[in-house]
Amino acid sequence: MSERIVSSIETDEDRALNIRPESLDEYVGQSEIKENLRVFIKSALMRGETLDHILLYGPPGLGKTTLAYIIANELGSNIKTASGPSIEKAGDLAAILSTLEEGDVLFIDEIHRIPRYIEEILYPAMEDFYLDIIVGSDGSSRNIKINLPHFTLVGATTRAGDLSSPLRDRFGIISKLNYYTEDELYQIIKRTSKVLDTPITDEAARLLAGRSRGTPRIANRLFKRVRDFALVYGDGIINEDVLNSSLDKLKVDKIGLDETDYNLLMAIIERFNGGPVGLEALASSIGEEASTIEDVYEPFLLQQGYLKRTSRGRVVTDKTYMYLNIEK
Repeated sequence: MSERIVSSIETDEDRALNIRPESLDEYVGQSEIKENLRVFIKSALMRGETLDHILLYGPPGLGKTTLAYIIANELGSNIKTASGPSIEKAGDLAAILSTLEEGDVLFIDEIHRIPRYIEEILYPAMEDFYLDIIVGSDGSSRNIKINLPHFTLVGATTRAGDLSSPLRDRFGIISKLNYYTEDELYQIIKRTSKVLDTPITDEAARLLAGRSRGTPRIANRLFKRVRDFALVYGDGIINEDVLNSSLDKLKVDKIGLDETDYNLLMAIIERFNGGPVGLEALASSIGEEASTIEDVYEPFLLQQGYLKRTSRGRVVTDKTYMYLNIEK
């Protein structure tokens, strides 16, 4: 299955785009989180201590990784990165932690996917800055205690509920990132326009903001694709006509829904009489993984009120029938 253009999951192309802001001043949106972090970082620097460990959670594409890099920049520290699924053995964690220097930031993405027994090794590293691991086989195993430099762990997750309580409790700062307003996305799009040296009119930028599903990553991805159409079929300037014709070709409608969203909603309406339908049954009916529906497809539809979760399953709303122009 090809990657959806309105998917909020990061791709290699997104990583290569390299348009991330580098400071809190440049970072648009998440105002409360940003201002709190400004205070916490300044306080840590004034005290000459490392910043408390930070947990950032919320749907994908909202800027958790960007914030981790900004935190390191604001602290004047280096950042080391890892992902939860890549830490499978105690040795993997030891290899990462042993490369840290005093005051470094360690960013672990998808931290909810770290195995539980690895979590237990991480606890003393977070609390007391030492690593206690067992090496060797059963017959000749021994404990090794390794002192670690003081560091700040920034964990990111789309599933805060999957974190164990002991791990969650070891984060001193916990922040939830929310979807962006259209005005905030407009500001991000205008900044991207300058960074990529591609002009976009104010009207087109506002229209694009409205189709970006409240997510900066999607806004930037759509901008890049529309830029291609503007260069090939126009004069390189993104105006209202270029934007509308481009997104029509990409099958992204006026509120950011694409074919996958339509298929999901229509499956519930046509095959399950509008719901309720269980997640597994829905996943089977459209040939998709249940976890993908839950993590990638649903959040925006739920947030916008086109879908509801009930104790009996998923249900499409009256708003969906009205938008699709279908009689209930």
